[in-house]
Amino acid sequence: MYNYKNSIDLPQAIFSLFFFIILTLTSFWIIRPFFLGFSWASMIVIATWPFMLKLQFLFGGKRYFAVIIMTIFLLLIFIIPVVFLVNSLIENSVPLMNWLTSGKLQFPNLNWLQDIPIIGIKLFISYHKLLNEGGVSLITQIQPYMGITTEFFIIQVGNFGRFVVDLIFMLIFSSILYWNGEQVGNIIRHFAFRLAAKPGDAVVLLAGQAIRAVALGVVVTALVQGILGGIGLVTLGIPYASLLMILIILFCLIQLGPLPVLIPAIVWLYWHGNATSGTVLLVWSGILCILDHILRPVLIRIGADLPILLILSGVIGGLLAFGMIGLFIGPVVLVISYRLLSSWMNEIPSPDSFSTIPIKNISKNK
Repeated sequence: MYNYKNSIDLPQAIFSLFFFIILTLTSFWIIRPFFLGFSWASMIVIATWPFMLKLQFLFGGKRYFAVIIMTIFLLLIFIIPVVFLVNSLIENSVPLMNWLTSGKLQFPNLNWLQDIPIIGIKLFISYHKLLNEGGVSLITQIQPYMGITTEFFIIQVGNFGRFVVDLIFMLIFSSILYWNGEQVGNIIRHFAFRLAAKPGDAVVLLAGQAIRAVALGVVVTALVQGILGGIGLVTLGIPYASLLMILIILFCLIQLGPLPVLIPAIVWLYWHGNATSGTVLLVWSGILCILDHILRPVLIRIGADLPILLILSGVIGGLLAFGMIGLFIGPVVLVISYRLLSSWMNEIPSPDSFSTIPIKNISKNK
């Protein structure tokens, strides 16, 4: 009888493996321009899939109506606002940087310090003494770094075109995935099942839950805080409010909260003698911080019943490792690793479940 296993051609196997690796790498290189847009589309579709199914049910099971509405929704929520916000960022940052580097930066007098009981006069005198002795030299030392910041903003403007292209790809791929969501999901689950049977299928489901938890708990919370913070800044007359709102959203996404942006705005209001507005913004900032600790855990629990600390650690670590797309990659990797480790540990009972001999009885027997 002919034994095929004992007659494997080793060079043929090596060259076949080499050809397969080259083919795989070439395929990834070809789809590289679409990777970021497709990744964002996948995250958005997974997070909003239940909402799309509800729309389809409302329209009598007609998928194309639901897809059209979801595409328009993404256009209104993501594309148009982001383009306007980035455009505002570019337009506002240029005159701001020119003003900072023009040498016309001057510190205010802060006459309202004299009205503070007991320590007001001393603070006013100390402040002006600091300005008279070192204020000019301080501005002179800061201005070279302001020039570096200006150069950084100019470089980022050059990436704006690529960013818009990725957004367009995201919109196109989202429409395709909404229309063929079940087929794509079955292909992914089939591939995962072929790799690792039932554990592989469970990993795919866990990844979807983690993405939905991050989208609801982290992204939605950051958008709510950014919008509410921007409303407060515009209402109180803070300049460059749209820029600051973008910064609030970014700081909330990386889990630093809105205070790194709002505290300087509060100081600026007090600096210019608007004590009432500064107090209002201070109270509003406290409300936003409380909202962060209430809204985010609730939304994460809606997306998936997963440890909040695990999700937040994945968000921060993913952002540091992979950039903005790591916002979703980090939690997915940590959640999958956590569940696989838990499943492996639970294959045998814990030590507490075994009947052990009490220590006192052991000592008596000795």
